[in-house]
Amino acid sequence: MNENLERLVNCFKRVLQLEDEESVESAAYQQTDSWDSLAHMALISELERVFEVTLEMDDVIDLSSYSESKMILKKYGISFEK
Repeated sequence: MNENLERLVNCFKRVLQLEDEESVESAAYQQTDSWDSLAHMALISELERVFEVTLEMDDVIDLSSYSESKMILKKYGISFEK
């Protein structure tokens, strides 16, 4: 697994208290039990800390799933390719 991808998965696991990668890959805002508005802000904070970026407000609002998080982080130069 790509190092950035592993870091992203670990962010989701830590903040949303998810057990495995499959749970992370299907994670979506307000569809995953642990992902409410408070967890959303904690996730944003963790992503910014781990990837050393500052997300724009539009990206904070648009980040609604694990797959969306990868697309958003790519805009900040974070690669998830091998």
